[in-house]
Amino acid sequence: MRETIIGLAIPFLGTSLGAACVFFMRNDLSDRVQRFLTGFAAGVMVAASIWSLLIPALESAGAMGKLSFIPAAVGFWAGILFLLLLDRITPHLHQFSDEPEGPASHLKNHTLMMLAVTIHNIPEGMAVGAVYAGYLYGMSGLTASAALALSLGIAIQNFPEGAIISMPLHAEGGSKKSAFWSGVLSGAVEPVGAVLTILFSGLVIPLMPYLLSFAAGAMLYVVVEELIPEMSHGEHSNIGVLAFAAGFSIMMILDVTLG
Repeated sequence: MRETIIGLAIPFLGTSLGAACVFFMRNDLSDRVQRFLTGFAAGVMVAASIWSLLIPALESAGAMGKLSFIPAAVGFWAGILFLLLLDRITPHLHQFSDEPEGPASHLKNHTLMMLAVTIHNIPEGMAVGAVYAGYLYGMSGLTASAALALSLGIAIQNFPEGAIISMPLHAEGGSKKSAFWSGVLSGAVEPVGAVLTILFSGLVIPLMPYLLSFAAGAMLYVVVEELIPEMSHGEHSNIGVLAFAAGFSIMMILDVTLG
């Protein structure tokens, strides 16, 4: 249980450390740096969706034979539609965008940006929770090392996310302290989502393959709808592509070596 608690806290720590960059860096992040960090995060999330979530979901349904794809496909689409719903009902503002999305609101831009990152973090928390739930409940193929690999990968890509939230807020005139706490709060949804996923999984253990692929679908929705457009924004989009490849490779290596 102790290793599970630590594993659930690691991604949140990554966000918090990234948000703390506002105390040590004088200038706002350049567009190139932000594209690099966004591309890196996208690569991590795609690799995590495949190796940590979809493949275990397919393997755990192996007893279904040629129909073993059903839990993965159903859960995947459920995750996509769930994030689509959140995207529609939550007012938010994407990076490099001038027009907020979702219902009309009178919220300030920095609040809308924080909501966008919060939506982004929900599937990450669910993914970590689903993998640790599979480990705790003895799901085949999910070990403590595999769960730790996912936590570390999510934490690595959360570090730049924390900085992307806190530093622009300070650049817009907010205090370093308030910018830091905004970055921290944007990641608080992850451990909460992870714990809720574990508790829910305990009630419906046979649905674990669906939950794993649900988290994968939700994360890939974020990648395609948000991160890829942001990493390709402006000139020199190859920076984002190279960062994507780096993030993908690192997450793949973590999962294969630790899993």
